[in-house]
Amino acid sequence: MEKHPIPIPAAVFEGLEAVRRSGLTNMLDRPRVIEIAELWGYDETAAWLRLNRNLYAQGIFKGFQVIE
Repeated sequence: MEKHPIPIPAAVFEGLEAVRRSGLTNMLDRPRVIEIAELWGYDETAAWLRLNRNLYAQGIFKGFQVIE
């Protein structure tokens, strides 16, 4: 299987990185990632995670590529 990164908006990636760097949750725990993103004002990240469950799961394993 080829490893093609998942395209993701810069604002969404920023929120994901903030949550990841915090170490507050396992990034596979999508509901908790959404909760933390919302608490910290990353509303675009939370909305993207809700609408793109499968893409997020793929991105965890394939990586993300920031798009503008």
